[in-house]
Amino acid sequence: MKRKFAAAKAPLPKFRSDKEAAKYFGSHSVVQIWKQLPLAQKTKLSATLTESIRERHIQAKSPIALRLGSTQIAAAKRS
Repeated sequence: MKRKFAAAKAPLPKFRSDKEAAKYFGSHSVVQIWKQLPLAQKTKLSATLTESIRERHIQAKSPIALRLGSTQIAAAKRS
């Protein structure tokens, strides 16, 4: 379901080039426009959807055993 969002009170200007847009965003903050957006409504998931998500999560992550050398383990921990 697509929902229309309320238009910001201060719409962005039309830019003739990427350079013009970069200059604008380099000197303007989006904080004021961000503050004008409506707060999102909390969504209550159905029990069926919650269970489906839980099952996919369980299936997607399975523990496995790997034999690695100490240097490989140290490298993985640094990453």
